[in-house]
Amino acid sequence: MLMVNGEDRPMDEGFRLSRRAALLGSIGLAGMSGLGLMAGLPRRALAAAGARPKHAMSPTQALNALLAGNARYVANRPGPVDFLPRRQLLATGQSPFAIILGCADSRVSPEFAFDQRPGDLFVLRVAGNYLTVDSLASMEYAVEFLGTPLILVLGHTSCGAISAAVDVATTNAALPGSLPALAKQIVPAVKQAQAKGAPGNRAALIRHATTENIRRTVEAIKTAGPLLSRYVEAGTLNVAGGLYDLNTGQVAVIGS
Repeated sequence: MLMVNGEDRPMDEGFRLSRRAALLGSIGLAGMSGLGLMAGLPRRALAAAGARPKHAMSPTQALNALLAGNARYVANRPGPVDFLPRRQLLATGQSPFAIILGCADSRVSPEFAFDQRPGDLFVLRVAGNYLTVDSLASMEYAVEFLGTPLILVLGHTSCGAISAAVDVATTNAALPGSLPALAKQIVPAVKQAQAKGAPGNRAALIRHATTENIRRTVEAIKTAGPLLSRYVEAGTLNVAGGLYDLNTGQVAVIGS
């Protein structure tokens, strides 16, 4: 579900993207693939734009690889990375095994948190880690043309965007600039947490709303037609949620 014109609506209503719109909209694929996209660009050219031969990881293996990397990060035992040959290899294309939709918070860096090399993760970030049209289109590109088998929605503790949405929902707090539009996307998660009996104190509500926001975003991605939902139904794409603990660095998988 996403907020559309002030209404909480399913992803397919108002956010249904054609393949062409998903690829030529506002995501700027020139930056992702290194090639400018022109109207009418053939599909085969897109498929070849920056893609390497697809890896053999299953969705389950991809999630396990993320969790194993997070365990190394928590233990402060990261694997070695030789950046020079890696850069040269990636100049010919990319084949990321996981898409991370994370918060823009400077304290949460997915490549570090999961101890992954450049080229392993396809990272999208926005404060509050909620789904936008641009991030959806970017995911569709990675799944359709790069063969990425996993999407992980990564929230974190003490999230400022969630805190702001809680204040808007509970005290009608006024936010400056464009922040009201951001909080508006997260307020439904706050209300859902309240409906499920989250404690009334602010700190507890923030914790519960953070989890609900992850779950809602996971569900919105899973059901996003016509493209991602098809891969999910076929079992070639998994969409999971994770909560990063700022104190420990550990990521806990969030179920439905």
